[in-house]
Amino acid sequence: MDSVSGVGVIDKAAVLLRALRDRPLDLAELQHATGLPRATAHRLVVALEQHHLVRRDAQGRFCLGFELVALGRIAAEQFGMGDVATPAMQSLRDACGESVQLYVREDDARRCVVSLQSPHALRWIVPEGSLLPLGVGSAGRVLGGEPVTAGGWIDSVEEREAGVASVSAPVVDRAGRVIAAVSISGPVERLTRSPGERFGADVVAAGRAIGAAVAAALR
Repeated sequence: MDSVSGVGVIDKAAVLLRALRDRPLDLAELQHATGLPRATAHRLVVALEQHHLVRRDAQGRFCLGFELVALGRIAAEQFGMGDVATPAMQSLRDACGESVQLYVREDDARRCVVSLQSPHALRWIVPEGSLLPLGVGSAGRVLGGEPVTAGGWIDSVEEREAGVASVSAPVVDRAGRVIAAVSISGPVERLTRSPGERFGADVVAAGRAIGAAVAAALR
């Protein structure tokens, strides 16, 4: 595998952890998923287990360790954008009545860093910390660099999940760079098959408010 950081053992350990994101794997499956030699995969995953970054389930398969839960919680607490974005996101949720998410780009994917749930019993929930693809779903397309509409938003209908619609807008910094995407999502029955026409202006306004709050926090 190619070195990303220049420190091979760290790169290999990161590959192992990413391979365990979807489900527990035994050593053979882990070796196949990472492309690492069996001895290397075993040595590194056992070392990660010693640091509680990896654990074994009842079947003896490797899975992500509980130390990552603590580290993830700390990382979320230290992620300032989530704090400054929340008031505007709460206002958006109250205005639209739908679930609201804030995503940031992470390599070739997008990470949900804040997720506020709709008050409706029937709602679309994206857990905080979820890693989702770029290029699919309105927020992924915003962060993937797709041009927004003249109104400043991108919407999607049943692109990633059947029955779900969303509309997203970019959050930009002072230099005009996209640093996040704010999104509302929910059942197609409520958002309709043209969610941008219905809620696009509200989402764009929230994106601008978040961008302004981030800029103010960095002064």
